[in-house]
Amino acid sequence: MTRKMLPAMIGAILVSGVSIAHADVQVFGHIDTSIDATDQDGGTDDQTLNCTTCSIGFKGSEDLGNGLKAIFKLDFQYDITQRNTGKAKAKKKGGFVTTPTGAGGVATTTGTVVTSVKDTSSITDRDQWLGLAGNFGQVRVGTISTVYKSHGAMIDPIYRTALQLRDRGLQSNMHTGAGSNGQGRAENTIRYDSPSWNGLKVGATFTLSPDNKNDGDNGYGGGISYENAGVLVFADYITNNTGRDDDAYKIGGKYTLNNNIAFMGQYEFDGGLITSKAAGTTGDGADTWFLGGSFTLGNNMLFASYGRADGGDRLSDYNAFNLVGTHSMSKRTKIYAGYSNIDCDDQDTNVCSKVGPKAGEDEQISFGMKHIF
Repeated sequence: MTRKMLPAMIGAILVSGVSIAHADVQVFGHIDTSIDATDQDGGTDDQTLNCTTCSIGFKGSEDLGNGLKAIFKLDFQYDITQRNTGKAKAKKKGGFVTTPTGAGGVATTTGTVVTSVKDTSSITDRDQWLGLAGNFGQVRVGTISTVYKSHGAMIDPIYRTALQLRDRGLQSNMHTGAGSNGQGRAENTIRYDSPSWNGLKVGATFTLSPDNKNDGDNGYGGGISYENAGVLVFADYITNNTGRDDDAYKIGGKYTLNNNIAFMGQYEFDGGLITSKAAGTTGDGADTWFLGGSFTLGNNMLFASYGRADGGDRLSDYNAFNLVGTHSMSKRTKIYAGYSNIDCDDQDTNVCSKVGPKAGEDEQISFGMKHIF
């Protein structure tokens, strides 16, 4: 069904020229393909071809008059490196091999992480919402990235590549996943974003419980940011409101000097939400932080970052760093190469089993190309 739906939507957009003009619909997309070589202590060493959050979507607006607009976005994710067979298959991520064990694509790993895996090339949803925009800012309803996640993306110069910070342990799992329990992309969510008041902005989300749950745990979050003259600072809070160890908050920012030197970083304070998402149990103290810097010369950029995660009550510690170089071939196309290392301290089943090995080092070398349209 999904294989037929997307081409039909594209065809409808292309043939309805009058509607496009009136509705101001834009087609946009992102393709990032890389060759990744991993070397994992006690794990799997391999070379794979990956497509990092490749997507195509439609967004637009309609002028309703009096400064009011209807706005929408429909974004779909896909994988250009594999065929869409419609069947469950093995999925390799961070050196852990996931293999189907039964009907429905339910799968287990060589480690202890259990994952439900469908065909990795299936079309899935990303941010998809409908809303209103005006002098008051904008209000959107649907599946929407949290403010917590949005601010994290603003300080990652290699976001949506094979070496992005959230995939290599430099940002917590609060920047990934989708659901209504504190994930980076929140389902059943209302989000408000204010206009800019001389560089100052506020944002907030309210997430309703899924239809099949009547637990009354409606999560919420919010953030504030200020951006002006090369300075960006922000502070965020998020909770799934379960009444236990259920929240996280962070501070971060970026300083850009002369448009070619930038320093960035953030510190995440775990009040239980980072721990529960990583370990599936209550506890807190899994604070995560990183510092980074970039240097741009012409069409070339060199980026380096270092970070650490504390184990807190339930997890173990790890250090992480990466070094990445990029070359912009145009405004839309760039190539990159880089090295990433995650060094996990203990052998406990913890966050290290999701971003790297249970103990020891997880090294990754990537060569990639990224195109946006």
